[in-house]
Amino acid sequence: MSNELSDAIAPTGALRVVINLGNAVLAQGSADDPRGVTVDMAHEIGEWLGVPVRLTAVDQARKAYAEIASGRADLCFLANEPAREDAVAFTAPYVTIDGVYVVDPDSGLQEAGQVDRPGVAIGVREGSAYDLYLTRTLEHASIVRGDEATDLFESQGLDAAAGVRQPMEAYASATGRRLLEPPFMQINQAVGLPRSLEPRIVDAVASHVEDLKSSGFVAAGLARSGVDATVAPPA
Repeated sequence: MSNELSDAIAPTGALRVVINLGNAVLAQGSADDPRGVTVDMAHEIGEWLGVPVRLTAVDQARKAYAEIASGRADLCFLANEPAREDAVAFTAPYVTIDGVYVVDPDSGLQEAGQVDRPGVAIGVREGSAYDLYLTRTLEHASIVRGDEATDLFESQGLDAAAGVRQPMEAYASATGRRLLEPPFMQINQAVGLPRSLEPRIVDAVASHVEDLKSSGFVAAGLARSGVDATVAPPA
């Protein structure tokens, strides 16, 4: 890899990557020992650039966004939402995940399209992709934000909680709740870099991410994690 590219992406001489442990589809483990497809991709991109990788683990997407927006990180793994694009330049998605609602078993809400009604309150994890999406798309329902959507749902007796399908399925199974179909959104998980980088630099990383998708690298990382998620189609 050219020195120009590595110097632009990793100006400190190491690739500083923020990992969001709050999304169990993409990262697992602990802050001291993070694992998952994003960790695999971070190390592979560092090897491609020819620089060491330094990981910083956080527990929420908004904290990951703050790391890269402030210049403390060179690369992140976040859903491509318009509210983030002022500070982050995104590749095409590498994984797509469903955003779904969970409700009590006796809820009158039977499908996702019924949720956006006056008087309906939805718990979300503050700063998450689904928080940003629902903020810009809901017309009638209200959003209650906090550290964990399901905690808000239970403690405040909300009508629904929003989140990523896989952990919401586990929560519903464990607590006797139920999911509403169809998904209310598709969360497009992408690699993000500082908006200040030249477009050709971002394009080079985007092209490499496409190679990781087409080669089976991303699929293999998901499989090693025991995660059932969909590799995004070619850009």
